Amino acid sequence: MKLTITTKIVIGFVLGVLIGQVLNSTFSPEEATAYGAKLQLFSKVFLKLIKMIIGPLVFSTLVVGIAKLGDFKVVGRIGIKTLGYFYFATILSLIIGLVVVNITKPGSIQSWPRPAAGTSLGIEGKKLNSLEDFILHIFPDSAFRALAENEILQIVVFSLFFGVALGAIGDKGKSILKALDALSELVFKMVGYVMQLAPFAVLGAMAAVVASKGLSILVSYAYLLLCFYGGLIFFIFVVLLAICTVMGIPFFRLLKAMKDALLLSFSTASSEASLPQQIKILENFGISNRIIGFVLPLGYSFNLDGSMMYMTFATGFIAQAYGVPLTLQQQIFMLLTLMITSKGIAGVPRASLVVIAGTLSQFNLPVEGLALILGIDPFLDMGRSATSVMGNAVATSVVAKWEGELDLNHVPVLDEA
Repeated sequence: MKLTITTKIVIGFVLGVLIGQVLNSTFSPEEATAYGAKLQLFSKVFLKLIKMIIGPLVFSTLVVGIAKLGDFKVVGRIGIKTLGYFYFATILSLIIGLVVVNITKPGSIQSWPRPAAGTSLGIEGKKLNSLEDFILHIFPDSAFRALAENEILQIVVFSLFFGVALGAIGDKGKSILKALDALSELVFKMVGYVMQLAPFAVLGAMAAVVASKGLSILVSYAYLLLCFYGGLIFFIFVVLLAICTVMGIPFFRLLKAMKDALLLSFSTASSEASLPQQIKILENFGISNRIIGFVLPLGYSFNLDGSMMYMTFATGFIAQAYGVPLTLQQQIFMLLTLMITSKGIAGVPRASLVVIAGTLSQFNLPVEGLALILGIDPFLDMGRSATSVMGNAVATSVVAKWEGELDLNHVPVLDEA
């Protein structure tokens, strides 16, 4: 019997956990981490190949969709609706993170050791951009540089201008349009090849995390994990379900369609890893190419619901662990601040932690408190990555429904797997 890619990924996940635990229990922490890092090479190669594909894929699919439309006013209308929904979802996810941490109080339920001042966090970060810097960063000074550096927002902006101009020149642009249409099909074929490496990537990623941290860390952080994952589950199965119900979108059908992308993002702790897969899934769900090509890439900068929840949850947890009460006014100010600062960090390594560090400083909370969650962060990242993927799938479906470009009677094209 031929195994599906989903089954292979599950097998890779289980084997990765087992191998990682064997390494963790057999060797010293330094040796186990070193062996795990070697296995992580599979995951690193896979993610590099995914990043190699994302730029050409976003460019070709978005340009083709916009060129076939050829109306900049319609593009602007879709953009306003998309950003409006993104900020609505951002507010909801930030509020849920705050509510969950205030109700469950994971920082107060047990005594947490307070890291010494000046503790090294190993976070590769940068100062949060001003609003002016962020706006300027959106617009590329070189299309080739944007593609080379996988600057998704800049690729989207260039693609919008390119697509509208291509549609405006009429028959003269048909040969270019046909070539880009073929390019998108070619890239999707490449995605199929790259996806064959996904089980090995999952195995390497899980083996590295478990070898370094050990499954025993899940016991000491069990309540924290339970609280955060409970919040994520509430967001998916209550908030997103309610949005889909109001919009007339079959939530559980969408969830079933997204299962492979969710599993891959969860296993690799990377929402980006499943982006090419998501495009194909949402096409099969009945959403038009131009909506997917426009909304989905933007979601990676403006609509990371899982990460938004984590920012308020983690900040509240650290405040509780240090016995520093945050007033309602402070929490509202934190929420509004994160609404802005969280939008300028797409592509920054460990972006959520970078934003949390800036938020802690702003509220005079010790940045060293991040050390309390660094050990468990890879496990938390798995959940927030999968949640962000589902949040973007719902966002794309909502915008498509608003635009009348969601065909629920669409017959999906089944991929061979």
